[in-house]
Amino acid sequence: MPAARAHRLRQVEPFLAMEVLERALELERAGAAVVHLEVGEPDFPPPACATEACIEALHRGVTHYTDSRGTARLREAIARDLAARFPVRGGSVDPARIVVTMGTSPAMLLVFEALLDPGDEVVLGTPHYPCYPNFVRVCGGVPVLVETDPADGYRLDPERVARAISPRTKAIVVNSPANPTGAVQSRATLEALAALGPTLVSDEIYDGLVYDGARTASALEVTDDAFVLDGFSKRYAMTGFRLGWVVAPSAFARDLQVLQQSLFISASSFAQEAAVAALEGGAADVAHMRDGYARRRDRLVAGLRALGFGVPRAPQGAFYVLADARPVAGPRADSRALAFALLEQAGVGVAPGVDFGAAAEGWLRFCYAVADDAIDEALARIADALPRLADAARASAPPVTPPVAPAERAR
Repeated sequence: MPAARAHRLRQVEPFLAMEVLERALELERAGAAVVHLEVGEPDFPPPACATEACIEALHRGVTHYTDSRGTARLREAIARDLAARFPVRGGSVDPARIVVTMGTSPAMLLVFEALLDPGDEVVLGTPHYPCYPNFVRVCGGVPVLVETDPADGYRLDPERVARAISPRTKAIVVNSPANPTGAVQSRATLEALAALGPTLVSDEIYDGLVYDGARTASALEVTDDAFVLDGFSKRYAMTGFRLGWVVAPSAFARDLQVLQQSLFISASSFAQEAAVAALEGGAADVAHMRDGYARRRDRLVAGLRALGFGVPRAPQGAFYVLADARPVAGPRADSRALAFALLEQAGVGVAPGVDFGAAAEGWLRFCYAVADDAIDEALARIADALPRLADAARASAPPVTPPVAPAERAR
C-alpha cells in the first residue's frame, strides 16, 4: 500500500510560472519556437569577474564544504556591500548575523522554520510572489493576505496590515522592489510596519534594479530585529549559481546556523568565490543591466498598452509588468487558461496573474529581462493571437477561483 501524502502537501499550490515554463520546454523539444516572458531569468551574462573567479576556484580545488554560514570572506564582503548601499543602523552589519544560502528561497525556508510554530500567522501583501504562502504553510504557518492597490503604487498600507494582525501574528513579509508588481516601498512605510510589532521579513532580492530615480530602502535602516534576504540571482544575473543570504537578528543567528547545518550543510564553495568577485567588481555590470531593463520596461509597457492591456503605472523596480488582461480578453478572463492559450497558440510564455494571488486574477505577468527583439516578437505574436483568445475567453465558463487553503485567510 503506498504511503499517504503528508497533509501539508495538500496546502501547497503549484508554481504556475514554472508550470508554464515546463510546458514551454516540452513544446521546444518538439520543435516549437517560444518567446520566454514567464520566469524572472535575466538574459544578461553574469559579470565576467564572477565567472572567471568561479573557474579559477575550480582550478585551485575550491570544491569542498565551507563554514555552514558561508566563507568568512564572503560574509565580510556582503556586510561591506550592505553598508555601502544603505544607511544601516549602527553604520555596519556584523558578518556573524549573515548566513549564505543556496539561493534566497532556502533563506526564506530557514527563516520561517526558525520563526513559526503551527498556527502562527504571517501577513503578506498581495499580489505576492507565489511561493511565499507555500513557504509559510510548509513551516506550519497561516498566510494572511492584505490586498494592495495599483492606484496607490501597490503600497503595503500599514493601517491595513495593522487590522490584519492578531495575537498569532509572528511576521510581516515585505518585498521591495516587488515581484510581480515592481512596487518600491518607502522608508516611511518600512518604519511604520516595523513599529507594528511582528518581525519584518524583508525580501530585497531586486534591490538595485530601480528606475526613474526611485530609491529602495532596506529594513536594516529601520530596525535590528528584521530578517533581510537578498542574493545574486537577479541583480547580478547569477541565477544558476544558486546563492543568496539572510541577515538575521542577533538572537536568531545561531538558530539559522544550526538549521543550515542540518538542512543544507553549506552553499557551493566555488560559487561563493564568484559571489565575492561580483560584489567587489560587478558594479558596472549591474549599472549596464539596469539601464537595459529600464529601456525594455518602457518598450514592453508601451506595447502592452497599445494592444489594450491595462498597465496602471510603469513598475518602479524589478523586471516585471503586471498587466490587466480583462480589457482584451473579457471581464471574466481566466488568467491560467489565457496564459496557456498564449503559449500553445502564440508561442509566448507569460505567468498567470492568479499565480500571484486571487487579487491578480484576470491579469498576466510579463518579464522584461529579455532582449528588445524578443519583446517585439512577443508583442507581435500576442497581437496576432488576441482576437482568437478574446473570442475563446468570452465563450468560456466563468473562471474557477483556486480554493483558499485551510491554512490561509484574507483580511
